[in-house]
Amino acid sequence: MQEIIFIVEEDIEGGFNAYGLGVSIFTQGETIQEVKENIKDAIRCHFEKEEIIPKIIRLYQVKEEIFAYA
Repeated sequence: MQEIIFIVEEDIEGGFNAYGLGVSIFTQGETIQEVKENIKDAIRCHFEKEEIIPKIIRLYQVKEEIFAYA
């Protein structure tokens, strides 16, 4: 695995949640920078060996917006 993908969403209570695609990794943080650091920590915990850790971390930031038609 050369890269790992995370979906990053705003939490309704504040901050952000990040979910790994294809891997069981979840983390969160108050800022995007904190989420990035927490993702690195979670990846180190998830993969047993340093040499199998993906070198590229791709973030997809999702922002939900609701508005009325009328």
